[in-house]
Amino acid sequence: MSGTGKSIVYIISAPSGSGKSTLVNEILKLVPLLDFSVSYTTRARRGSEQNGKEYYFIQREEFERMIAADEFLEHADVFGNYYGTARRFLREAEQRGHDLLLDIDVQGARQIQQKLADAVSIFILPPDRRTLEWRLRHRSEDSEKVIERRLHTARREIENYDKYNYILINDRLEESSQSLEAIVLSERLRRSLSNVEQRIMERADRCRLSSMCDRLHPILESFRNLPPQA
Repeated sequence: MSGTGKSIVYIISAPSGSGKSTLVNEILKLVPLLDFSVSYTTRARRGSEQNGKEYYFIQREEFERMIAADEFLEHADVFGNYYGTARRFLREAEQRGHDLLLDIDVQGARQIQQKLADAVSIFILPPDRRTLEWRLRHRSEDSEKVIERRLHTARREIENYDKYNYILINDRLEESSQSLEAIVLSERLRRSLSNVEQRIMERADRCRLSSMCDRLHPILESFRNLPPQA
């Protein structure tokens, strides 16, 4: 947890089949004081899924009662089923002095970002479309029609990459896990800085090449317009 005494909320989004669930499981092993918010859903259980582990499986009427009672930080209707993140998980994480990890889609991420401006958002990408398609087919869970629908949904979701603070390309699991761990820990370090330390970091960051591009362009152009040397 950051030095501010406030829980950091980490949002992780990714197209289905990008390996997000595996990375989430890895980061929960690697990083202490990090809670995971189990989403609520109205969809039916699949395979060996357990209530309270992968999701909280509830009836549509109960979900709509929770919406009416404003019990969700975010919720969305995805392919005819509700998914949502209950507010209580953030309250409970703050009471324990822990940070909170949310595994949610692009719709849900947008809602969280509107309510929690300082949430840290991470978008996980597959190396390419062919790899994603291979992963979806080898999960042996979905029909051809569902796979095609997931690929088209992935294309739409990926268009939102620039709404996220971090992009992580999940090519090799070990490397991706270490990168995700670095993101989580670096945000904790950044938020534990004093006001003076933060101002120093921000002033230095303003001089980074990536931050200076807009200011550099007119300066460089002005030198290009020098008349030839006599």
